[in-house]
Amino acid sequence: MRKYLIIFFSLLPLAVSAGELELEGTFQGENLYVKNPFNPSGVGFCVYEVTVNGITTTDEINSSAFEIDLSVFEFTPGDPLSVGIHYKDGCKPYIINPEVIAARATYKTTEIAVKDDVLIWETTNEAGSLRYTVEQFRWNKWVKVGEVKGIGSPGTHRYTFQPRLHAGENRFRVKQVDYRNIQRLSPETTVLVDKPLVTLASDKVTDLLTFSQPTLFEIYDNYGRIMFKGFEDTVNVAGLKSGSYYLNFDNQMARFSKR
Repeated sequence: MRKYLIIFFSLLPLAVSAGELELEGTFQGENLYVKNPFNPSGVGFCVYEVTVNGITTTDEINSSAFEIDLSVFEFTPGDPLSVGIHYKDGCKPYIINPEVIAARATYKTTEIAVKDDVLIWETTNEAGSLRYTVEQFRWNKWVKVGEVKGIGSPGTHRYTFQPRLHAGENRFRVKQVDYRNIQRLSPETTVLVDKPLVTLASDKVTDLLTFSQPTLFEIYDNYGRIMFKGFEDTVNVAGLKSGSYYLNFDNQMARFSKR
């Protein structure tokens, strides 16, 4: 009896043993540059494919350095993009200027106001999703009271935040800070609130610091180190050493003695 050796050939492509650099960001009008080492096998270069938002680019990548031309995709500044750089095993490319697709603080404020106890602001010209920091002027300084994530795309966007209002004049603003450490501030808005001042039960305490109603507060020692902060109507200060402390609460600045 004859024996036959049957050999099966796969028609599927062989997988390339490789890696991928992934970069997420937003279009800012500039192109990316990549340093592309030689393939360790001695044939060709490390990178074999580049994709932008899942589409393979037509950039010339067979060189020791190349440019990823983002302008051909007709992005608008602030549009999200994802770059994939696929490379062979045993080597790794290097993105020279990844910061050019980082979000930037470019927004313009078209409206900011407090309406029905809610802070509202409207912006245009955002170039990437950055957080808006909400600040309130208290105790002779701007205090961070919240954050709202920016949408980041072109167009007009409207945001809201529920602040804690104190008696008298309340001042608010929002800001963004980008990777360049550039800070962009909105105009200020002011609202007057007619309600009773928060009072302190006693400026000499043993265990509990008591306010007439819940309030934002900060407690500092004589060296300016913060001991406690929060929003409460009572604060347990039993663990503090005896002595004098600075106290900020409501829209007031005071001192108290811990016995």
